[in-house]
Amino acid sequence: MAQSQNGHEIATLGGGCFWCLEAVFDDLKGVESVESGYMGGDLKDPTYADVCSGTSGHAEVVQIGFDPIVLSLREILEVFFVIHDPTTLNYQGNDYGPQYRSVIFYHSPEQKATAEALIAKLDADRLWGKPIVTEVTAAGSFYVAEAEHQEYYQRNPYQPYCMMVVQPKVAKFRKHFLAKLKK
Repeated sequence: MAQSQNGHEIATLGGGCFWCLEAVFDDLKGVESVESGYMGGDLKDPTYADVCSGTSGHAEVVQIGFDPIVLSLREILEVFFVIHDPTTLNYQGNDYGPQYRSVIFYHSPEQKATAEALIAKLDADRLWGKPIVTEVTAAGSFYVAEAEHQEYYQRNPYQPYCMMVVQPKVAKFRKHFLAKLKK
């Protein structure tokens, strides 16, 4: 398994705006760290402006450090598939472009197998009525987003985007996963 510096596992996910994902995973029991950033493109050291242009190839992602004894990758992915629409190619809600694609960047063959098996199960269960288009691809270089993007929702809960987009996702997560919230 992919190990972080503290011996915990790492997961890297993209599913729309990283502010939404970070706000949700910050509250999940077993998650030790969440960093917003960029992965999947060709440009070295991309900026937010580079990624938002849609031409760098990067996705907005969160890199999650978690304790696999407390929380499995499958459980993280179950949350991931509830808080975004994995059937939309290159957009989530009003956020359009390849930087908002649904993607799981795996860090080990085990992570790849877990992601592919869960996607196959969810597709077979026809939860969305459309096929899942989430990419499952090998992790590459992770570029930490600028400081103003870290803990964005926590620092800006009354910003209009946060109130209209992030807050409903956080509320949906809390409703569905009450037993998995940090105390």
